[in-house]
Amino acid sequence: MSLAHAERAALSDTLDRTDPDQPTLCAGWTARDLLAHLLVRERQPWASGGIVIPVLAPLTERAMRGYADTAWKDMVEQLRSGPPAWSPSRIGRVDEAVNGAELFVHHEDVRRGRPGWEPRGADETRDGALWDLVTKMGKLFYRRSPVGVVVRRPTGAQAVIKTGRGLVTIEGEPGEILLHAFGRDAARVELRGQQADVDALAASARGV
Repeated sequence: MSLAHAERAALSDTLDRTDPDQPTLCAGWTARDLLAHLLVRERQPWASGGIVIPVLAPLTERAMRGYADTAWKDMVEQLRSGPPAWSPSRIGRVDEAVNGAELFVHHEDVRRGRPGWEPRGADETRDGALWDLVTKMGKLFYRRSPVGVVVRRPTGAQAVIKTGRGLVTIEGEPGEILLHAFGRDAARVELRGQQADVDALAASARGV
C-alpha cells in the first residue's frame, strides 16, 4: 500500500474521532478548516490556486467556506473515497507524488493539535517512504537555509541535503524530519551543530 493510500485511510479514521472545531498545527485552522482545504485542493483545483499564490487566496478561502454547512461525516467520507474520477491523482504514481507528503503532514497537524500527543510507532514501509521524501525533496524544503543541512535517522542512515557555510545535522525519525522540513515545530528532532548555525537554521523559513 502506498504512503498516500495509507495516510488517506489513517487520516480519515482520525478525523472520524475528531471534533471539527479542534485546533490543528495550521495556525488559525480548525480540523474542519484543514479538511475543507484538502477537499478544495482535490476536488476544486480551479479554486485552489490561493494555496500557493497569495493574490488568489480569497478564491480559495471562499471555496473552503463552501463546506461550512456540509455535515462533518460527509466531508470525511469525501476524503476517504479519494480523488474524483476525472482527477489525475486516480493514477497511483501521481497520487503518491501529489498526496503522500501532504496527507502525512496534515494527519499529524490534526493529531498534534491535541494536548498530550505522541508520535506514532515505527512502521518500516511508511518510514521508508518518508525517508525517500526527505532525501529527494529536502533541497526544496531547506532551500532558504543559510547553512548546510544533513539529515540522519536513528539507524545511522544520513543524507546531505544542502551544502554551505556552517552545518546543522537534523536527527530523528523520517516522519519527524519531514514535519520539521515542512515548518512544523511540533516535531521531535535534534538539531546538532554550532549554536550560531542551529539558530540560523531555526530562523529560516522551511517548506514549499
